[in-house]
Amino acid sequence: MSDSAIWTRNGVTDARLVRNFSYVNGKWTAGDENATITVTNPADGVVLGDVASLSAEQAQTAVDAAQSAFPDWSMTLPQDRSAILRRWFDLMLEHKEDLARIMVLEQGKPLSEARGEIDYAASFVEYYAEEAKRPNIEGVTSHLPDAEVELWLEPVGVAALITPWNFPCAMLTRKAAAAMAAGCTIVAHPSGETPYSALALAELAERAGIPAGVFNVLTGKAATIVEPWTQDKRVRALSFTGSTEVGRLLYRQSADTVKRLVMELGGHAPVIVFKGSDMDIAIEETMGAKWATTGQDCLGANRIYVERAIYDEFCNRFVEATKALTLGKGMDDPDLGPLMNEKAVQKQEEHVADALSKGAKLACGGKRDDLGPLFYQPTVLTDVPEDAAIMHEETFGPVAAITSFDTEEEVVRRANDTEYGLVAYLHSHDPRRIYRVTRALQFGMVAVNRTKVTGAPIPFGGVKQSGLGREGARKGMEEFMEIKYVCRDWA
Repeated sequence: MSDSAIWTRNGVTDARLVRNFSYVNGKWTAGDENATITVTNPADGVVLGDVASLSAEQAQTAVDAAQSAFPDWSMTLPQDRSAILRRWFDLMLEHKEDLARIMVLEQGKPLSEARGEIDYAASFVEYYAEEAKRPNIEGVTSHLPDAEVELWLEPVGVAALITPWNFPCAMLTRKAAAAMAAGCTIVAHPSGETPYSALALAELAERAGIPAGVFNVLTGKAATIVEPWTQDKRVRALSFTGSTEVGRLLYRQSADTVKRLVMELGGHAPVIVFKGSDMDIAIEETMGAKWATTGQDCLGANRIYVERAIYDEFCNRFVEATKALTLGKGMDDPDLGPLMNEKAVQKQEEHVADALSKGAKLACGGKRDDLGPLFYQPTVLTDVPEDAAIMHEETFGPVAAITSFDTEEEVVRRANDTEYGLVAYLHSHDPRRIYRVTRALQFGMVAVNRTKVTGAPIPFGGVKQSGLGREGARKGMEEFMEIKYVCRDWA
């Protein structure tokens, strides 16, 4: 079956959105000597196509293009940049179904989740289309006689964006829309496992009228493309979403050129449920925090701490709800889909085996499913000891680890005992406890009696080794801007 037939059979109606070449300086670009990488559907292993694998020299050419485009784009009137971004937003919503189906085929997530991600991705473009008009000059009371003092916000220059496979549209728009609204030009590298979503967004960016060189998307091997960007002094900012391990590497590689870094790295989110919580809400919200994106989410609940007085009830109800989940191919819109690759499945197996060897109990799941090699059953482990690997490492998959606690001080200490600090989830109806625990948790974000906290208007990010800087909100745009202090005497 031809590539086009695969996409058409799965409901993609606009064939021009399925691109096999990279997008550089307004042109669809093949790899040197037609080098390619192969993309497969994780649900069934079917080859979706081969996309261009660009060289290090082509990565430098993309920076050349972005650098050349920067003066005009940065001086474009803010309202004109806003109008172009707004057209990009409108096109994303117009082609929402196609974008969602492209994502399902290459990433595997359930169709309803993919549709939700397109809405989420588009919301950043809409938000920054509006924010593009608002970076004002700030007047400051002068500390010098006869001097006028101002602070100007100016774009940093060329920004390199490296995005992951778990949210292939939203992670690109969250970065790119903020950077372009600030007046920066972009070189972007999507994950080699999910390049088609980024290339579809590039096609819509071209239709929206984003000028050549402003938005470049390069597919291929990460080491080949990204390392030249980290060494290039013309690349003034680098924004990365991915593992802490890779983030450390990019941090080191970027040191010599002293780049502005924005990093959203690993997570190891605790859920803390105190007695007196609304049990229905606690179960529902913890289910959402654990199983969304089949657990492949940096915000995913990795450790579930339940106060001993309600521990048995919580475990029984959580296991019952987990057993009711459906597992299947994304196009069938189940609750959970396949994992991204074999390495991800092996990690689930290793964490489950380790926990069981140390005394944890298997309440449900615990093995690969007959649907295919990348399908792992939603798994619940109870009575998980503190020395189990899953209590210290990000699982990034459909395994829930539940354990009990006795005191507030104990659970806060255990929750904070990690190098990560992205998000924590807290369930309680005691206002004093909510205040104390929220203040004590060493995380960049805390969700109280709910799971969903993200969105374009909020500054997303973590502390400790979960990242640097913030994405979303006005803060997200300011990450791509420098402050210029002007002190002026009119005499």
